Amino acid sequence: MGKISEEAKKRYFEKVKEYKTVLEQIIQREKNLQKVVEKGDSNSAYVKINLAEESLNLASYYLLLNEISVSLLSVKNDTYLNEARKSCYKCIIYLEDVVSNLIDAPYSDYKEKVEQIEGMEDEKRYALMRKLGFTIQSVVEAFGENSKWKWSFVELEGRFATVAKNIFNFKNLAEGLDPRSEGYQYRTAHLNLVKDLLQKSADRYREKYELSTNRIDDFKLAIHYLGALRRIYMLLGDGTSAETIRKKIEVWTQKMEDDERRSDTKRSTLTKTGEN
Repeated sequence: MGKISEEAKKRYFEKVKEYKTVLEQIIQREKNLQKVVEKGDSNSAYVKINLAEESLNLASYYLLLNEISVSLLSVKNDTYLNEARKSCYKCIIYLEDVVSNLIDAPYSDYKEKVEQIEGMEDEKRYALMRKLGFTIQSVVEAFGENSKWKWSFVELEGRFATVAKNIFNFKNLAEGLDPRSEGYQYRTAHLNLVKDLLQKSADRYREKYELSTNRIDDFKLAIHYLGALRRIYMLLGDGTSAETIRKKIEVWTQKMEDDERRSDTKRSTLTKTGEN
């Protein structure tokens, strides 16, 4: 990379100045909302939804500031990218507080939490998940394929899949999926998004296990995401798809158990060799 000219630096700092002011305003709004939550307001679940949205607003401006750096200085700004990544995590943490972080669990296990946001329209739930997904993808792409965060993004995407599932209102599912019901198009789009995300998370955790960590915990998470997907197919009465996923879970579980046995045997052999 060539030397950055003083003129380029000047244009860059002038350009980012106005956006930094907006960032400060969002951060202040976030602090004000956090104070409301700390007071134990009865609408704290909705306040946390607002906090999640503000976190995404922050992330979008950090991404914009990085784009300006790339455009005017021809260099990525890792500070802004890291802040955008952290803002995505903050958004998910707020959402987990509202709807739980349970992956393969029946709706009854977290139903009471979801009922706290009963008045949140299906369109708004779906729009928030779309915005979160777009922001995460933008962060991943901005860091690039060879980023040190490559495999940690699997966790971020997995947690996104989980909250996207848990924020969906499964109450009266059959009625909600009647094409004549209000909000039908958003519910079906949201449900299709959740199914895609759960399958992707299962595949990504399996990939992370195979290509990076070889940690059984990652393989177990992959299977948990398949289990969550199977639950949805069962709720939808799609027995064929549920059975396909059940068979896949069996194959993956067998592979995991075989790998675990081989690992235990290898470890035992190395221990005995060391003792000798």
